[in-house]
Amino acid sequence: MKILFNKNKNNLKGLVVMISQDTKNGENFINFVKIRQNAMVPVRGSLTAAGADLHACLETSIELYFGDLILVPTGIAIELPSPEFAGFIFARSGLGIKYGVIPSNAVGVIDSDYRGEIMVGLCKVSKNEKYVINHGDRIAQLIIIKTENLGFKEVDILSQTQRGEQGFGSTGK
Repeated sequence: MKILFNKNKNNLKGLVVMISQDTKNGENFINFVKIRQNAMVPVRGSLTAAGADLHACLETSIELYFGDLILVPTGIAIELPSPEFAGFIFARSGLGIKYGVIPSNAVGVIDSDYRGEIMVGLCKVSKNEKYVINHGDRIAQLIIIKTENLGFKEVDILSQTQRGEQGFGSTGK
């Protein structure tokens, strides 16, 4: 397995972004900044799509072979509106099913206090032909989800449920 990383450091000094509201129609937006000049705006594939496609922001194409792990820059940074929100980076189903290119960590998490460039770890898990990632290719999807920031409390016993301790496969196929 070879590991490829883009080592281009970017200056994030003065990065200021925040959520805003469109006063015309009341829609909320996640503000973003372009960390790289040729970065592309995240775009939803349809009006009701849950995720916005993230695009590769590359100076040159990258060839991916079975077992490769890469870190792909998107060229953008975002600000989530509060600690009640997190960004989740999910696979694009077509890349995974057709080409065996999937997020290297299954699902990426962007915490509300992160202000750096969104990077997408990808790996090639199928042995079919190489896959080439070019600038502007849609490589993952970003979904913003409201989360609960709960603490943890140690107790002596947990409440009982019908399932109890039944684990993997206990609810059927």
